[in-house]
Amino acid sequence: MPQFTLPTRKNNPSRKIAYINARLFDAASRMDEKGALLTEGGIIADFGPRLFSDGVPEGIEIVDCGGHLLSPGLIDIQVHFREPGQEHKETLETGSKSASSGGITTVICQPNTKPVIDNVEQLEYLKKRERESAFVNIRVYPAITEAMKGEKVTDMAAMKEAGAVGFTDDGLPVMNARLMREAFIMSKKLGVPIAQHAEDLNLSNGGCINEGEVSRKLGVKGIPNISESVIVARDILILENTGGHYHVLHVSTAEAVDLIRAARKKGLKVTAEAAPHHFTLTDAEVLRSGTNAKMNPPLRSEKDRLAIIEGLKDHTIEAIATDHAPHDLDSKNLPLQNATFGIVGVETLLPLSLGLYHDKTLSLSEVMAKLTFQPADIIGEKRGRIAKNYPADLTLIDINHEWIIEPEKFNSKSKNSPFGGRKVRGRALKTILGGEIVYSFS
Repeated sequence: MPQFTLPTRKNNPSRKIAYINARLFDAASRMDEKGALLTEGGIIADFGPRLFSDGVPEGIEIVDCGGHLLSPGLIDIQVHFREPGQEHKETLETGSKSASSGGITTVICQPNTKPVIDNVEQLEYLKKRERESAFVNIRVYPAITEAMKGEKVTDMAAMKEAGAVGFTDDGLPVMNARLMREAFIMSKKLGVPIAQHAEDLNLSNGGCINEGEVSRKLGVKGIPNISESVIVARDILILENTGGHYHVLHVSTAEAVDLIRAARKKGLKVTAEAAPHHFTLTDAEVLRSGTNAKMNPPLRSEKDRLAIIEGLKDHTIEAIATDHAPHDLDSKNLPLQNATFGIVGVETLLPLSLGLYHDKTLSLSEVMAKLTFQPADIIGEKRGRIAKNYPADLTLIDINHEWIIEPEKFNSKSKNSPFGGRKVRGRALKTILGGEIVYSFS
């Protein structure tokens, strides 16, 4: 049975743990070798193929990794843990527990809670809740605009000082170009990303799934590709004028990938992430999974799916993030046009991403880079690497473990996933946070 242990977050500097018989794997340094790793308190003290070659000294705890892959802890830079205000869907405790069972050690919570995370007091509240109940590191993107109303930019400088790692109105786009320009100016000053949910609300206009053959077959209003790409194009033009760091959340269209690629070639600081459902499924999944395949941006066409994969291959898209969006049954058990957008994803992030390795689309190093140091670099965090004096946030992974996804067994409060019944390969065996094992598969 899976075991969870809430971290103390009070590192004992004298506690030493030796992870032996490991396949040490670090995408940043391209390390892939048999060896051992030593944690001291909350940091990585040493590692390598000859560490403990003469045996582990007395007084050091031993964890035998069984030859499995020991990686930096996974980092998911887009989740919705619903606290405060919608705790019936998810809490920091249940969301982080779910994330830790997926091998994730750090997440970025989005601000579209009730109330919106748009001030220092809300950030301090989440820090307190993290200390009390979280199984992973909680980072936050507070809102760009006050209450996400798109009328006035928040006090970004104060929230950066309080720990914000970037800003977004995710759940809604920043439709006002003047406010987006102000945000980019602050991004340049503060050195943080401005993350955009790219959707022109006038073009999506109440659509519920991708505009295409499936929407026409079902007789529902569709969301056209241009609703995403027109905002990405506008934002890149503003960025070119101001400087700063632009991050595109959950890219879903071929046109947006092309725009991001062109902007990066021009030397603009543009980064992007893709969700597993957008490189794994198409809008045809709606015919099978109904509202559990309804998310925003929606599942797109096969052409778009392949474009996302190409963007991952050529490094246009640097991170894989879940957009974990838990919802209760009442929110999903409605007609397609009335049901809420969103699916859960933290427990399926690893195996779905490893699917790109198992089908030989990407190398293992390329996949793990998009789950570890590259998302860490986007938010400017010293994480995602196996290196001396880095946080001892680690994930032990059996990359070949076969299992069937069963949403009813998820640790999340919500079970809204289109991946039920899917056979996958790859599972987190242990999740280590600050030198403490917070999750063990068995």
